[in-house]
Amino acid sequence: MMASLIDLHIHSSKSSDGDFSPFHIVQLAKEKKMRAISIADHDTVAAYPETLRYGKKADVEIIPSMELTTIFEEREFHLLLPFVDWKSRIVADLISQVAKRRIKEARERVKKLQELGFDITWREVQKEAGPFPPLGVTIAQILLLKAEKENDSKFWKYLEEKNRPLAPYYFYKDYFMDGKPASVPRQNLPILDVLDVIPLTGAVPVLAHPGAYFQKTKKKDLVVLKDKGLQGLEVYTSYHASEQSELYNKMARELDLVPTAGSDFHGTIKPHIPFGSLNHGWYWMVEELKKRRP
Repeated sequence: MMASLIDLHIHSSKSSDGDFSPFHIVQLAKEKKMRAISIADHDTVAAYPETLRYGKKADVEIIPSMELTTIFEEREFHLLLPFVDWKSRIVADLISQVAKRRIKEARERVKKLQELGFDITWREVQKEAGPFPPLGVTIAQILLLKAEKENDSKFWKYLEEKNRPLAPYYFYKDYFMDGKPASVPRQNLPILDVLDVIPLTGAVPVLAHPGAYFQKTKKKDLVVLKDKGLQGLEVYTSYHASEQSELYNKMARELDLVPTAGSDFHGTIKPHIPFGSLNHGWYWMVEELKKRRP
């Protein structure tokens, strides 16, 4: 019998910042004796249906999902959508809207960086991102890789050995966060509007990494989101210290939200998160989410 370990937040090469193919991810899950996983790529369901086929062959339960980028009170909130109907027209429309907004945002970021004197072009960003809307960390990684080759002094602090594993995220904080030199108006879909239509997609909405530096989710935020249909909270994640997980687990219990677990595995852009490193994901979480399906 398979172990009861799960991971409901994994990124594949179908994300602009992921490395591993869906096939490779399923094989890794099999090796780790995981019972269930979700590939939840950024603003896309491109990993499906192929991941479902690989999972069936490997005897690993695959829960279709995606990570939708939204905005709530001027903060970027990420919404996981386990059990999403990846063939839904509503999902396709959401993805299309997000893609247009993210491309506009990325173009404006590149323009700001060029004005600041950084050597980067939109063509480079498009090439690196492929068919997917480029993320801020994708843009940062392009600059960092060039800086490593050229030994650019502007990037020395990011390229120090202690900082390099998280360098794209440090650069993001320094340049793309609100009030920073290359910040631009956020183009994300309002999470409250998204929650209105999620029941029509078959998904059970779960707020990802509530304690992340760009979200800083408070209980009062969760009260509002719960009232609009939020069903789960990613309590166990690589973004949280143990104290944060305890805090959000308490909030989840108080608000009747299903606590979930997701590593946010990406690959080389997050080398500090090896596959299967999450120790707090259990199958009962999946069973509880199934009870909340619309």
